[in-house]
Amino acid sequence: MSNSLRLTLQELKVNKVRTALSLTGVAFGILCIIGVLVAVNSLEQNIQNEVSSLGSNTIYIDKWDYSGGPDKPFWKLRARPVMKYEEAAMIKERSELTQDITFLMQTGGNVAHGSDVLQNAIVYGINEAQTDIQPITFESGRYFSSSEFNSGTNICIIGFDNAENLFGTAERAMGKQVDLKGRKITIVGIIKKVGKNNIGWDYDNCIMIPYKYCRTIFDEKNSNPILIAKGKPNVSTDALYQELRGIMRQVRKLSPTQEDNFSLNSVEAFSKAISGFFVTFRVIGAFIGGISLIVGLFGIANIMFVTVKERTSVIGLKKAIGAKSSSILFEFLMEAVFMCIVGGAIGLFLVWVGTIISSKVLDFPIFISISQLIATVIICVVVGVLAGLIPARRAAKMDPVVAIRS
Repeated sequence: MSNSLRLTLQELKVNKVRTALSLTGVAFGILCIIGVLVAVNSLEQNIQNEVSSLGSNTIYIDKWDYSGGPDKPFWKLRARPVMKYEEAAMIKERSELTQDITFLMQTGGNVAHGSDVLQNAIVYGINEAQTDIQPITFESGRYFSSSEFNSGTNICIIGFDNAENLFGTAERAMGKQVDLKGRKITIVGIIKKVGKNNIGWDYDNCIMIPYKYCRTIFDEKNSNPILIAKGKPNVSTDALYQELRGIMRQVRKLSPTQEDNFSLNSVEAFSKAISGFFVTFRVIGAFIGGISLIVGLFGIANIMFVTVKERTSVIGLKKAIGAKSSSILFEFLMEAVFMCIVGGAIGLFLVWVGTIISSKVLDFPIFISISQLIATVIICVVVGVLAGLIPARRAAKMDPVVAIRS
């Protein structure tokens, strides 16, 4: 085996141009197929991370159905009644599977400090259970107390980016006052920087105020109010879903013939739907990338045919002095596999360089998993065997006398 590998390396060194062309084809093929898979997997991972920030074993009760669909037209969803603050207490009282439930107002407004103004800042009107369902990590300061929630005190928690934009540095925001629709609100906490999130909570750019104070500033019906229910430990999402649906129908006093005028949006179901979508997306991406790899396969095969042709007399001499057909076959297969592995390594290196550039330029984390590295090696070996099998079999079956004469 070591002797065959040494001969393979010698042949690759002698035929530098041919070797370079072979490696380029395989490298480009690996770059395409692994690059596409890495991009798709990274996109899925980032989206799933954002979805997971919505909470584990959590269901969002809203008049809107987050999944949409042709059976739920927009006009019908829009006509539904909004969630009400009183419904949270009614659900908590009747539910046996719910650990906690909160009511949330989501709106926006201009937040100002002196001459500095944040246009349409995200405003959350929250209840005490909010941090139990959606944990908040503080850069400095604190959460609201029970008495502040109950009395509707004019205080707020501010996102890290908002604090920086208004005060230069986030630390300077503590204890300061901001203006929200003509109301003075004191900052008691600064949320630790979380980073960009397109699906979950935008904590970096938000202002959180107690719900009872928020409803004195904004119209509750026009603030997209929602209920967020978190299941008890070891309670399945399906069981929680079915119980909440029954309770909501009781709370809304719906008859058996009436359809639901609310939607239960499960975070787990949303995550599964995303995974299902990306399975199809991944197959399509692998197919597109595989076409490029097939081009590299034929390139290796053609070059292996040329190699066998050039070394016909050498093959005849080897067989004449006792070399077995299996040894000749193994030697050419090893050469083809080795070229594919080296080409794959180059392609994988290019993918790695691309991930670094993309992560910095696009601010989009890209992940290369161990399974993708293993897949690269397997693909290279398979391509090498397929590309070299026919030329190697032809070399192994040569008649030594005819080969030497040629």
